[in-house]
Amino acid sequence: MNDPLWPRASEWLATGGAADGPRLGIVGVPLSRTSISPSGASETPAAVRSALRRFATFHAGLGVDLEAVSVHDAGDLEVAQLAGEEALAAVDAGLALLPSYDLLVLLGGDNAVTRPAMRTLLSLDNAGLLTLDAHHDVRGFHAGPTNGTPVRGLIEDGLAGRHVVQVGIGNLTNSRAYRRWCEEQGIEIHGVAAAQAEGVRTLVRRSLDHLAVSCDHVYVDLDVDVVDRAFVPGCPGARPGGLLPGELLKAAEEAGRHPAVRAVDIVEVDATADPTGITVDLAAMCLLSVAAGLAAR
Repeated sequence: MNDPLWPRASEWLATGGAADGPRLGIVGVPLSRTSISPSGASETPAAVRSALRRFATFHAGLGVDLEAVSVHDAGDLEVAQLAGEEALAAVDAGLALLPSYDLLVLLGGDNAVTRPAMRTLLSLDNAGLLTLDAHHDVRGFHAGPTNGTPVRGLIEDGLAGRHVVQVGIGNLTNSRAYRRWCEEQGIEIHGVAAAQAEGVRTLVRRSLDHLAVSCDHVYVDLDVDVVDRAFVPGCPGARPGGLLPGELLKAAEEAGRHPAVRAVDIVEVDATADPTGITVDLAAMCLLSVAAGLAAR
């Protein structure tokens, strides 16, 4: 039953919010054939939009209402059937046609989107990348570009390694060789224990401030598999010992709130492997938390 005093986030997305508010763009990027393992992540953008009906527009923690934000849903890029370089090129082309927003949120789909999205939306020579991810994503290209290669690809495209910060890296989710490669590039790495010891919100805010000193704009990758597997059954790459859901949501708020952040992706959720919908709900809350952060800028 609809309640006129309990506006739904789905209605906000459908009606566009405040015409004169900060401009938030949302686009679905349903990549899944670029995944290392079989994935139904191409179904996730639609599932996230559907889940929004379960959430309100008032963010109590920040004291803001999403209805103050001007939101535009640009639909989905037609990439679900594409793989490899063809998929990345299609993402480049599709994003280049979007209008300008104060902040763009990309709904994955898998993590392969990070490379074409960042290089299309930002100038790599003066941009920074913050990842919330259990993985370094610097695998080699022996299988072509995949959801395991975006950070390596961006650095090969011209992104400086010293402009990359990774938060939430797992203990048994990467190889020694790839960790060594990250260190050689100057990537700043924070594991789960270190992030939780400092406080994820504090670390994310500090990292964004640090990147903003030397970078004009920042891209944030919210890979939901950074969360402990117990809470995200729909993330094939998640493992025990990850962050808590609330910690990822705090990171999402800070990403939306920081003036240097121009784009955020929410990736690696397979809606077809999420029997209770809890993982999709977390992805939807990430989207709304980014929007709430924007409203609080």
